[in-house]
Amino acid sequence: MTSQAPPPPPAGGGLGNTVKAKAHLTPHGLRIGSIAGVPVYLGRTWPVIVLIVVATFGPSLSRARPELGWQAYAVALVYALLLLFSVLFHEAAHAVVGRWRGYQVSRIVADLWGGHTAYDTADSTPGSSALVSVAGPVANGILALVGWWITPMLTGDIPHLLGLALLWTNGFVALFNLLPGLPLDGGFLVDSLVWKITGSREKGMIAAGWCGRAVTAGVLVWVIILPLARGEQPLLFTIIWGGFIGAFLWAGATQAIRAGRSRQVLERIAIGSVWRPAGSVRGVASAAQARSVAGLLPPHALLVVTGRDGLPSGLVDPDALAAIPDHLLAETPVLAVMRAQPPGWVVDASPEQPITTVVAAMQELRVGTIAVRTPSGRVDGVVLASDL
Repeated sequence: MTSQAPPPPPAGGGLGNTVKAKAHLTPHGLRIGSIAGVPVYLGRTWPVIVLIVVATFGPSLSRARPELGWQAYAVALVYALLLLFSVLFHEAAHAVVGRWRGYQVSRIVADLWGGHTAYDTADSTPGSSALVSVAGPVANGILALVGWWITPMLTGDIPHLLGLALLWTNGFVALFNLLPGLPLDGGFLVDSLVWKITGSREKGMIAAGWCGRAVTAGVLVWVIILPLARGEQPLLFTIIWGGFIGAFLWAGATQAIRAGRSRQVLERIAIGSVWRPAGSVRGVASAAQARSVAGLLPPHALLVVTGRDGLPSGLVDPDALAAIPDHLLAETPVLAVMRAQPPGWVVDASPEQPITTVVAAMQELRVGTIAVRTPSGRVDGVVLASDL
């Protein structure tokens, strides 16, 4: 179970204010509700986990308890749902603590890799990052304690078995996620520690990424190499599952190292060195007025359109503006040649700041255009992904 970054702030209160939502498909998967105002999704790959659990746990239980018959697979399905609950409880802890620390949490997703919580960490600190990271394993530890407490009270073999599953699964997940390497939660603790010591988030990401590669090697040694050294033959399933987890960990660690190195490069680029100068025109203006304002701007400058509230809502398409016949300029509204932009496309920053804030906004919104509003309160520049 991992944590990620970006998007916009949700509304809502604490866990007690969980709001039910009608399930529907989105690019993130099937939305099944929300926690603390944060939408919760079943990722499109999550059913794969169900199939794996039922296909492995079902036959094992059927052999151990032949009198169950087909019900062994029903129990395996219940266990898969119990695992889903554990994942969502883990991610909900990340989301709630993240909201408490001022993060803009956008979604919780349960998927093939377990799950992840996406949030914007632009204003994070080492302390906040550590608290958010450790919240997930602590949540699983709490569920493990609940399993330890209730299992002796459960009557019947099947409820007792599921109680033990709650105990051991959450205990393992809590400890495994604390291993010191990205993309695991323990890796974010390493990231926070190095960040605190050096003052560089980029160095923290790179260090935690290399730790993640070491953890990957350790997992493969433990699962495959040690049994061979003892003269044992690892099961094919164990090899496949170990390789699956190893590939996931290695990919996440590598991504962290690359991201850290990229951020180091971006930190050296000032926003003002790559933006295009910008002018503005009201949305009630005509194309004639827009062309007049554009004529006063430097070459390659862009024209921002503002709404009645004075907030930027889009950009004038220079080619479309130039294509309007002169005799139609006065009667053509500027909105007819405006390219509307999504909410959040305006970033507050000074031209001396690193470009990282702008790049993060582009990644979050999946757009190639970001307007930069300087401390003067005006949009003085626009950054295009194509220029970057």
